[in-house]
Amino acid sequence: MRDITHSLSDRYRAESGYREVLVLSIPLIFSSGAMAVMQFVDRMFLAWYSQEAIAATMPSGIVYFTIMSLFTGTAAYVGTFVAQYWGANQKHQIGAIVWQGMYVAAFAGVALLLLIPFAEGFFRAVGHDPKVQELETIYFQLMCLSAAPSTASAALSGFFTGRGKTVPVMWVNVISTVLNMLLNYVLIFGKWGFPAWGVFGAGLATVIATCFTAVVFLGMVFHSQYEQQFATRSNWRFNRPLFWRLLRFALPNGIQWTIEHMGFSAFILLVGRLGTVELAATNIAFNINMLAFMPMMGFGMAISILVGQNQGRGRPDLSERGVYSGLHLALIYMSTMILFYVFTPGIFVWPFAAGAEPGSMAEIEDMVIILLRFVAIYSLFDVLSIAFSSGIKGAGDTRFVMYMIVVFSIFGLTLPIYLALVVFQLGLYAAWAIISIYIGLLSLIFWFRFQGGKWKTMRVIETTETVAA
Repeated sequence: MRDITHSLSDRYRAESGYREVLVLSIPLIFSSGAMAVMQFVDRMFLAWYSQEAIAATMPSGIVYFTIMSLFTGTAAYVGTFVAQYWGANQKHQIGAIVWQGMYVAAFAGVALLLLIPFAEGFFRAVGHDPKVQELETIYFQLMCLSAAPSTASAALSGFFTGRGKTVPVMWVNVISTVLNMLLNYVLIFGKWGFPAWGVFGAGLATVIATCFTAVVFLGMVFHSQYEQQFATRSNWRFNRPLFWRLLRFALPNGIQWTIEHMGFSAFILLVGRLGTVELAATNIAFNINMLAFMPMMGFGMAISILVGQNQGRGRPDLSERGVYSGLHLALIYMSTMILFYVFTPGIFVWPFAAGAEPGSMAEIEDMVIILLRFVAIYSLFDVLSIAFSSGIKGAGDTRFVMYMIVVFSIFGLTLPIYLALVVFQLGLYAAWAIISIYIGLLSLIFWFRFQGGKWKTMRVIETTETVAA
C-alpha cells in the first residue's frame, strides 16, 4: 500500500503527471462542461415549451454541427500547431497560424449562409412530422448565422490552449454560457416584454452568445502584449505554405469530426422515423450524456496540448506519460458518472419533466431511463477512445483517425442502424446497442494505434532548419 501511495505521489508531481494534466484540464473541463450545461438547459426549456420543440432541435442541431464540424475541427487544430510551436520555441509562427485559422472561419461563414435556402427541402425529405419539420428548418437556418464566429472562436481559443493558458478560455466560455442560458429563458418563454419565440428564440440566443464569444476572443488575442510576442496583429497576411500545412494536418481532423457527426446525424434522423416519443427520448438521453462527454473533451484537449508541446520539444516519452495521466483521471471521473446513470437515472430525467405538462413526459421518462443504461456501457469505452485518439492527434496522426472514423461510421454505425431500424425494424434499443458496439470497437483501434508508437516520430510544424531557410 505504501509503495502504491508513493508511486501515485511521484506520478502526480512528475512532468506530464497528474498535476500538470489537472492544471490544464480543469479549466477546459469547466469550459466544455459549461457548454454541456448550456445545451442541457436549452433542451430542458424546449421540453417545457413543447414536445415538438425538443423533438426538432436535436436533429436540426446535429445536422448543423455535422456540417460545421468540417470547419471547426479544422480551425480547432490551430491549438496543436500553437502547442508544437510553443514547445519548439518558434513563437514568431504563432500569430501567423492563428490567422490562417481565421481564414478557415471566413470560408465557413460564406458556406453556411449558402445552405440556408436548402434547409426546408432537406428536412421535408427526412420525413418527420410536418410540425417538427417546420421547427427543424427554423432552428437550422438560425444556427447557420453563427458559423463564422463559431469557427473563429475555435481558432482563437487555440492561441491560448496551445500555450497551456486554459483559464482565459474557461472564463470566456463560462460567461458566454451564462449569457446563452439567460437569453434562452427570455426568448423561449417570452420574458421581460419579449414574445415567446420557442425554437426561434433558442436559435437566436445561440447566435448572440456565439458572436459574443468570438468578439471577446478577438479583443484578447489582438491585445498589444501579444502583438509584441507573437505578432498577432501584424502577421495577418494569407500565408500559402503555412495555410496548406494547416490543411494537411487539420483537414483530416475536420473530416473526422464531420463523418463522426454524420453517423450520429443519420442515427437521430432514422430514429425520428420511429415516432416523436422515441425521438424525444433519444434527444434527452444524448443531452444527459453530454454532461459526461463534454467534460471528457476537456481531458482530451489537455492530453493533446501536452503531447503537442512535448513533441515540439522532442520528448515523446513525456507525451506518452501525459496520455496515461489523462486517461487515469478521466476514468475516475467517468466511473462516477456511470454510477449515477445506473443507480440514480431519475435525477437526470427530472429536470426535463419538471416544467412539462403533467403526464406528457411519462412514456418518454421510462424510455430515457433504459437508454441511460446503454450510455453507461459505452461511456467507459468513450474514455479510452478520447484519450488515445487525442494523444495521436496531438502528435499529428490525424489521417489514421480520419480513416478509422470514416470506415467505422459507415460500416459500423450508419449501415447497421439503417438495417436495424428500416429493413428489419428491430426498434430503438437495437440501434442503441449498435452505438455501444461502435464506440467499443473504436476505442480498441485507437489503443492499438497508440501502442504501435508511430506517432512518436511525428510533428506538424516545420523543423527549425526549414523555418530558417
